[in-house]
Amino acid sequence: MTGVKELIWKQLRPDISADDLPCRTTAEIEPLCGIIGQEKAVEALNFGLSIRAKGYNIYVAGPSGSGKTTYAKKRALETAAKEPAPPDWCYVCNFKDENHPIALSFPPGGGRVFRKDMEKLVEDLKGDLRRAFLSEEYASKKGVISRDIDEKQSTLLDKLNQIGAEFSLAAKLTDQGIQISPMVDGKTLSPEEFDQLSEEQVEEIERDSVTFSEKAQGTLRELDDLEREEGDRLDELDLATARAAMKRHVAKMKKKYADAEKVCTFIDAMVDDVLDNMDDLLGGDDDASQNQLAALLAAQQGKNDPSLRYRVNLIVDHSEDQCAPVVVSFSPDAQDLSGEIELTPGPGGTVSGADFMSIRAGQLHQANGGYLIIQAYDVLTSEDSWEILRRVMKTGEICVGGGGAQTGQQVLPFLKPEPIPADLKIIMIGNGYYYDLLMQTDEEFSKFFKIRADFDSEMPRTKQNERKVAAFIRRFSEREKTPPFSAEAAALVLEYSARSVERQDRLSTRFNLIAEILCEAAAWAKMDGAELITGDYVRKAIEKKEDRLRLDQEKLAEAYDEDVIMIATEGAEVGQINALAVLDSGDYVFGIPSRITATTYVGRSGIVNIEKEAEMSGQTHNKGVQIISGYLGQTYAQDFPLSLSCRICFEQSYSGIDGDSASSTELYAILSSLSRLPIRQDLAVTGSVNQRGQIQAIGGANYKIEGFFDLCRRRGLTGTQGVLIPESNVRNLVLKDEVVQAVKSGKFHIYPVRTIDEGITLLTGCPAGTIDPATGTYPEDSVHGRVLARLRAMSEAAAKVPG
Repeated sequence: MTGVKELIWKQLRPDISADDLPCRTTAEIEPLCGIIGQEKAVEALNFGLSIRAKGYNIYVAGPSGSGKTTYAKKRALETAAKEPAPPDWCYVCNFKDENHPIALSFPPGGGRVFRKDMEKLVEDLKGDLRRAFLSEEYASKKGVISRDIDEKQSTLLDKLNQIGAEFSLAAKLTDQGIQISPMVDGKTLSPEEFDQLSEEQVEEIERDSVTFSEKAQGTLRELDDLEREEGDRLDELDLATARAAMKRHVAKMKKKYADAEKVCTFIDAMVDDVLDNMDDLLGGDDDASQNQLAALLAAQQGKNDPSLRYRVNLIVDHSEDQCAPVVVSFSPDAQDLSGEIELTPGPGGTVSGADFMSIRAGQLHQANGGYLIIQAYDVLTSEDSWEILRRVMKTGEICVGGGGAQTGQQVLPFLKPEPIPADLKIIMIGNGYYYDLLMQTDEEFSKFFKIRADFDSEMPRTKQNERKVAAFIRRFSEREKTPPFSAEAAALVLEYSARSVERQDRLSTRFNLIAEILCEAAAWAKMDGAELITGDYVRKAIEKKEDRLRLDQEKLAEAYDEDVIMIATEGAEVGQINALAVLDSGDYVFGIPSRITATTYVGRSGIVNIEKEAEMSGQTHNKGVQIISGYLGQTYAQDFPLSLSCRICFEQSYSGIDGDSASSTELYAILSSLSRLPIRQDLAVTGSVNQRGQIQAIGGANYKIEGFFDLCRRRGLTGTQGVLIPESNVRNLVLKDEVVQAVKSGKFHIYPVRTIDEGITLLTGCPAGTIDPATGTYPEDSVHGRVLARLRAMSEAAAKVPG
């Protein structure tokens, strides 16, 4: 009568048999090598890894658990293994501007050698300088200068004293300079004797002193020049002595690094710095020649040791590496990515400024010359992380993060190390949402990530892929050291995989979900001491996992069983129908039936969605209601206007409604109300409808069917109960065993429908009716005939009402 042929039990889940697997247990097959069902993603990833050009970074998209991170790391490691280790990087002091440390690169392992060479060079220079400044040759040359100066000073002093004799004044050279003292009877007066002189004597001495100074001005100037000459000659001696002492080791060092121009430039700058800061390095004690190099030669490890300026900060060391690096980042904040400049704690909780030795490498430095694998979510939720990555990709340089820092009221000196050239490929892992977000918010994102590798959540269920899944199970057993799985257990895992993607002809590629079931099945088998994991353990693992998560479902079941939520599973009612919905709590999904009611009467308000009026309806649900209006107008209102007021409602729904999967259900309720034909309450309905009355596929078909089946089973299966689903959803059916068995025994029924006509005929037991092209009418006793007659009558009644 309906033209709808109900499904047989064999159509309710994929035909997966243990006999189709090439083994009795998974111990008989080779473990999986590689990844399954991601051929396009693998091709894109491999292509991206083969290109080193700028901008060919890779965004790996796909659902969680599809193995994209694991595979991306595996392929990156395989690619990196064929590439050489990148250079080491060091920071050294910039003697011209200490706030801008210099970056030096070396072949792998060369940074450590250079650091050791510099340490040895400093020690060698200390030794040579010590010997040079303590040598007899240096002392002799310094003595020559001193004697020469002394002789010249003595001559000038004699000249001064000759001038001073005219005024009874005597000149004497002291540490403070030239001292002029009065004389009486050829004897220099002491301060006490001077104080005993009369005022007239003092005034006379002062007048004589002025006159003396005027006459001795040239000689005094010569004495000042002589003192400067001594200082200059001693400085020249010190510089010449230091240069000669350092020459041999410096030349040897520059010869070793002759091919590294920047290193040789640094060594020259270091030598100049030693010479330019000789006073600081030597302690500035000109009279104690034996201790001139005390500060430099102390070799103290504290901040007061001037030689600390000549250390090497090796921030990237590849001395132990044989290939390019692969860095997997799980904490990509600004410091982790670009490194940091550590501040030195001081006394009393203060913080001292940083220098080039405070620079610490980040993940970008460690991955430079290789690959950085990073999660899109982590980048987008870590402050400044995207900007740091963006800057590196745009400028081709890695800058150390930080620099200036403010501590309390004190602003520390700004430190800006020289950037390091960037030569790395970034592999960002995420889903499509984050990719779209970055595309929308950064117009240059597509320039930075020119390769997108999409990992699918499912793959075709072919015999080859089924065998690969079995090989994956073998690899799991091998890795986790579990007993082997039987062929039956593997077949059930395949069925679980198909159910998780709701397709009979597909398998899931989210192998983390499969691994969870394998792990739990192995745990149940271990408790029993089993040496083989059979299908019973897999079933138990699935059931127990659901049991742990079904609390919300059980609470709702109680409400149904106690008629708190009213759902009829027997009889027939006008304008009332059972709809099916899905609740998703994140880690558990289940279906629930709900009641939809429709009331119709004369009026002009059209179809009113009560959920929308209560602001509990989403946009997609509102669209479905508008489609129903289009269907009614197209089907019935070709020669008269619709004058209809209709209210449709999801009864006892308080959390909001969205989606159009109940639009056909709502239309059936409206047709029932208009035709006054009762709808069977032992059937539940799901399906979207278009304006032409065609039933369209929906999501969650398995959960919806099982939700209504569970309610009917608890109340007692009558043999007439069932569910209407879109015919296009038949391929999505992977139902639980209890549903399949009920259908097999004729206690439950599943009807695939293609059109509203098929559905309303099945629900009311009355033919939908076919339009007569000549008259544009339907048979009077058909559903459409009854609806058309009612709508025409309502239109005529409305026309009689003024306004």
